[in-house]
Amino acid sequence: MSEITPDLVRHLGVLARIQLDEEEVTRLTGELDAIVDNIAKVGEVATSDVAATSHPIPLQNVFRPDEVGGMLSLDEVLQNAPDADGSRFRVTAILGEEQ
Repeated sequence: MSEITPDLVRHLGVLARIQLDEEEVTRLTGELDAIVDNIAKVGEVATSDVAATSHPIPLQNVFRPDEVGGMLSLDEVLQNAPDADGSRFRVTAILGEEQ
């Protein structure tokens, strides 16, 4: 028995605010039903003796040593700023409070 019905697809379209025509509803009903069936099949073979994995091979972070490099001067930092006030960036107030 199919879990995904055209009415359910229409409802999901409304929830997602996606306008679907009847051709799309018909196509998506079949596609979503196939997806749900495949997920159910995976659930049938997944057993408690199989360890859960997030990646098929072990991963580790590759870090580089921190090295102090050259720093930008104040003029270099502010040269591309849309608006600056002396030694600071000037930005529009975002909290509705004028300062």
